[in-house]
Parts: sequence; structure tokens; C-alpha cells
Amino acid sequence: MRAFERRFMPLEFQTSVRPSAVMDDRREEEEDHVRGDLIRLKTCFSLTGPWAGHEYDYYSWQSDNFHNGRFYAKQPQCVDIPGDLRLCHAVGYKRMRLPNLLEHETMPEVRQQAGSWVPLLAKRCHGDTQVFLCSLFAPVCLDRPIYPCRSLCQAVRDGCAPVMEAYGFPWPDMLQCDKFPVDNDLCIPMQSSSAGHATQAPASKVCPPCDNELKAETILEHYCASDFALKMKIKEVQRDRGDRKLVAAQKKKKVLKMGSLRKKDLKKLVLHLKNGADCPCAQLDSLAGSFLIMGRRVEQQLLLMAIHKWEKRSKELRYAIKHIKSQQCPTYHTVFQ
Repeated sequence: MRAFERRFMPLEFQTSVRPSAVMDDRREEEEDHVRGDLIRLKTCFSLTGPWAGHEYDYYSWQSDNFHNGRFYAKQPQCVDIPGDLRLCHAVGYKRMRLPNLLEHETMPEVRQQAGSWVPLLAKRCHGDTQVFLCSLFAPVCLDRPIYPCRSLCQAVRDGCAPVMEAYGFPWPDMLQCDKFPVDNDLCIPMQSSSAGHATQAPASKVCPPCDNELKAETILEHYCASDFALKMKIKEVQRDRGDRKLVAAQKKKKVLKMGSLRKKDLKKLVLHLKNGADCPCAQLDSLAGSFLIMGRRVEQQLLLMAIHKWEKRSKELRYAIKHIKSQQCPTYHTVFQ
């Protein structure tokens, strides 16, 4: 009996004697299912792996959680990708598998966790960021899960990890690339360099916390991702090794979100623009007026997450400030671990 048959034959076929014709029928049925899945998947993505063969390498790689029977607490189902799942609503297909490949079993849980990653898309750190993340958060609806290739994970990680580091976020354990299949197995590869796929605009060279439009939606996203937020004036900007330090003026500051800030922090407030010594930041070209500052505490430093000029006439700013207290935020600390 070949390894393919021995490993993936149902238990009753392994423990009892059946006619060889029955085993052949069973194997052909399995292969027909795989072939049908792959044809449907190819309409969404270019695939790697020997998908047209008879003994599919897909079977040789499974997520440990899935393989051990712990992956799904309930039967997988196909559901529409909702319009408010902003990370994946325009990914290129309309239906997703639930539970997803990150063990999120309900749509509210998917929305909450996926929402944490929406700001990263705006940074354009890699052309396949959305494809990679949505292959996990909102996997295309097939009879069996198809994971991203390891090379896709590595490419997105190499492009986006430095941006995340600027905000004090490490590349999370749940996205460690060695968990995903190598490219000669069935998996979703990089799309941005494939024929027929448009490439994204090149990544911006602007300091990530400064690369933001003054839009209410953007402000609220960064508010959720930040530990604290305040309106303040900036006394001076200093360069400290590879970082830039923003020294707050001693004048009264308006705290919008206290978070991890302490009262003693407010007395001598210094924020660090991580790896920002040389990258452009238009907001800091002039220190006149007030700024909307949002940040996080990482160890002993206060890192800048986003900075906006406080433009009193801006309708977008006024709208964001009006709704900032009622904003429902995703749980970032459970995502970036």
C-alpha cells in the first residue's frame, strides 16, 4: 500500500479488508475533490505546487492544530465577506471559510482581530500584505484550507516588520513564517509580481507615524492602536542616534486618552519617533500651533504612533474628536503578541 493511501485513507479502510476497487474509488473521489478545489482557487490566486498531479503534496502538510483535530470547534461553513470587514472586503473573492485559519470561530471575533491590521495596509509596506493576511483571516471558501506559502509570509514580513517596529510592535508569533508550507507544496504564493496582477504603489519613505492623511477614519484607527492621545504643543525636536525626540512644551496639555501615561510623564513629556532621524515628516517642518499626538509605551519609552496638525477648521478632525470617546476599538494586545 502506498504512503498516500496509508496516511489518508479513512480508519475503517485501514483496519478492515476491503476490495481494491473500493479503495481505488475512494482515492479517485478524494482526488476529484482536490482537483475541483484547485480549479476554483486558481480563479482567485496563482498557486504553486504540483496541483495537476495525482498525488498532491498538499496532503503532506497540515497545520498542527488542524491535523490533531483541535482546529475547529464546529463544522466549517462558507459565509459572505461582510462589508465592514475592511481588511478583506475587496480582496478579490466574496466568500470566506469560517472558522478561519487563525481559529476565529465567529464573525464578530474575525472583525475585531482583523481590524487591528487595517492601518498596516495604508502603509503600503508590501504589495501582498492584504493577500497574505486575508488568506488567514478570511480564507477563500473551499472544501479544505489552503495556506499562504512560506515565501509569501517572508516577503510580507520583511517589508512590513520594520514598519511595525516603528510603532513598537514585533512581528507576532501567530505569523511566524516557518509555520507555513514551502513553495513546492500547494499554497498561495506572492501575487504582486505575477502576471495579470497589478502592483501596489511603492512604499512611502515618509516616517510611518507621519504618513497619514487628516481623515477622521485614519485618526480613529490610530486612536484605537494607541495607548494614549493628547493635544499638545511641541517645544523642540532633537535627534538621538537613529531616533527623533519630540519634546513637549510645558503649556497645558489636553489629554484625550490617558492610557499608560502617568502624571509625571506629562510634566516632562518626550516622545520618540522610532528610526525617524532622517525620514521626512512634514508635520514637523513647522512647530507652530498645536498637534494631535498618539502613542504607545514600550518599555521605558513613549513611542509616537501618529501625529497630525491640529487644524481647527478641519471637518475631519472635528468629526474624529467628537466621536473618539464612543469609538469601538479592536483588541490590539491580543493580535500583536
